[in-house]
Amino acid sequence: MDSKKNTIDEQTSAEDILDADQETAEQAAAAAGGEPIEAEPQAAEEAGQAPEEDARYAELARQAEEHQQRLLRVQADYDNFRRRTAKEKEELGQYASAKLLTQLLPIVDNFDRAIAAAAGGGDAESLAKGVDMIFRQLQGVLEQEGLKPMEAVGQPFNPEFHQAVMTVESDEHEEGIVVEELQKGFMLKDKVLRPAMVKVSG
Repeated sequence: MDSKKNTIDEQTSAEDILDADQETAEQAAAAAGGEPIEAEPQAAEEAGQAPEEDARYAELARQAEEHQQRLLRVQADYDNFRRRTAKEKEELGQYASAKLLTQLLPIVDNFDRAIAAAAGGGDAESLAKGVDMIFRQLQGVLEQEGLKPMEAVGQPFNPEFHQAVMTVESDEHEEGIVVEELQKGFMLKDKVLRPAMVKVSG
């Protein structure tokens, strides 16, 4: 009886070993035949993420390089603009009066002619008329540039426009009225270029 039982146990163990060997053999055959062996879930997940992370890193590196190059170009453009602006400002300060001087040159020419005529013993009346014409020509140029003379006489004294050098008694004017202009004042557009030097009634 025991002998029979031992025989049955030995057969069962042999069958288990054969099944295990057969399973191992099947896996080896599948690997040899090129069929993929199913990997562990975690290993499969890590293997799938590695190329994706590499691609993302490469894209971020490319974007960083592109932004760096763009920043360098903007910095270079700004430096060029700053140098150009400084040069233009310097030239503007040096040649700002070029237009006005060009307009004054014909007046200088006319004064030369008047002086030459006076030296040659020309008619005094003609010389006076010529000088008056030159003066009007000069006034026209200055007015084009925004220069206007002040009208001070008869106006109330205003320290923003007038410089009082003397106070005089006057029966014709109330106190604080400009009665005489000693030196004409001028406005450049809306700004006082030179205040008028005046006498004021006291």
